[in-house]
Amino acid sequence: MIPDPAAFLRQLFDRAVEVADPMRSLAGFLPEKPGGRVVVVGAGKASARMAEAVEAVWGPCEGLVITRYGYARPCRGIEIVEAAHPVPDAAGVAATARMLELLRGVGEDDFVLALISGGASALLCAPVEGLSLAEKQAVNAALLASGAPISAMNTVRKHLSRVKGGQLAAAAHPARMLALMISDVPGDDPALIGSGPTVGDASTPDEACAILDRWQIALPPAAHAALGRSGVVPPGDARLSRVENVIYAAPAQSLAAAAELAAPLAEVRSLGDRLEGEAREVARDQARFARDIAAGLRPGDRPVLLLSGGELTVTRQGDGVGGPNAEFCLALALALEGHPRIHALACDTDGVDGAAEVAGAVIGPDTLATPGAAEALARNDAHGYFARAGAQVVTGPTLTNVNDFRAILILPPA
Repeated sequence: MIPDPAAFLRQLFDRAVEVADPMRSLAGFLPEKPGGRVVVVGAGKASARMAEAVEAVWGPCEGLVITRYGYARPCRGIEIVEAAHPVPDAAGVAATARMLELLRGVGEDDFVLALISGGASALLCAPVEGLSLAEKQAVNAALLASGAPISAMNTVRKHLSRVKGGQLAAAAHPARMLALMISDVPGDDPALIGSGPTVGDASTPDEACAILDRWQIALPPAAHAALGRSGVVPPGDARLSRVENVIYAAPAQSLAAAAELAAPLAEVRSLGDRLEGEAREVARDQARFARDIAAGLRPGDRPVLLLSGGELTVTRQGDGVGGPNAEFCLALALALEGHPRIHALACDTDGVDGAAEVAGAVIGPDTLATPGAAEALARNDAHGYFARAGAQVVTGPTLTNVNDFRAILILPPA
C-alpha cells in the first residue's frame, strides 16, 4: 500500500542522492595520506563536498577546488572558489589559472589528488590561445541549446580548452596523481566526466568539427580557428603515466539504493542507468510502456516501479525556462493524459535541472488540471508550468551529481 505516491517517489530520489554524498562514500577510496607534499585540486558541483570529505580523513590540505555558486563547503586548508555553471565566467577563468600555476610547482616526489565531478566542464575554464571568455561562453550556450549528447559536447569543449582532455594531469607531471571521480555521464566513461581533465583522449579537431556540422552548432569564427590549436593529450602520453583515475560513485549505485528502498512495496523494473535522447521523446516511449503495464495489472497486484538514469537532452526551440527532467515530466504527463494510476518524478541529482535552481518535477493524475501544458512544452517552459502547478522539486545544493533520476510508479486498480 502506497498512500502518498508523490511522497514515496520523493523518498526514493532523496535516497539516491544520499548514497552519492561524498561524506558517505569517498573515504573508503582514499589511500593513507602520502608523506611529502600533497596538493588537492578539483572542480565540479560535488568537488567542495569531496574536499570536505578528504579533510575529514586527512586533516587540513593544501589545494584549490572550484565549485558552483552556492555549493561551497567549509574546509580547513583547501581553498574553495565558486564560479558559474553551466556557462563559465571570469571567476572560473581566474581560479583555473591559479590551479594550473599551483600544479607547475609540483615535482616527482609530490602527490596530487584530483577531485572531479559533473560540472567541471564549465567550472574549469582555460580557453585555448586566441579564444576569449565571451567567445567561450557563446560556445557553451550553443552546445547546451543544440540537443547534442554530453559525449559530443565534451569532445568540442576539450579541443577548445587548455585544461580538459588530460591537460590538467599533464600540468601536474611528473608528480603522482590520483583522480577520484563521481560519474554523471551515461556509461561512466572517465574521459567524459567534466570533459576528462585527467584522462587522455584520442579524438581530433576534425572530429570536433564533424560534431558541429552534425548538430548544426554555430560557433564564433575564433572558435573554429582555435580548434586547430588543440592541446588534448592522447592516451599513452608519457605525461599520463603516473595518473590513476577511479570512479568511486556512479548512477547505478544510486538507482540500486532506490530500488532496495522500494522493493518491499513495489515490483521494481530497471530501464537502465545510461539512457540518452531527447527528453520529450523518451517520455513518450516510457508513457506507452507504463500504460501497457497499467493495462495488465489487476486488483491485488503489486505496484510496478520503473527506474532509469542517464542524461537526456533538450533541443531548445522556445523562449521558456526548462530543463531535461522537467521537460520529461511535462511530456510524460501529456502522453499519459491524466491516467488515474500513474505517477512519476524526474530530477537531476545535483539539484539543478538545466540552468534553473530546481531539481525537477513530480506528476500525477491531476497534473494537467493546470492549463497550458501543451503550450509550455512547445516553448520549452516546463519549469514555468510546474511552478504554476505547484509540482516542482526544489532541493537546494545536493553537493553531489550522479545525473538524472527518473521513477514512474504504476498502481493496480482498486
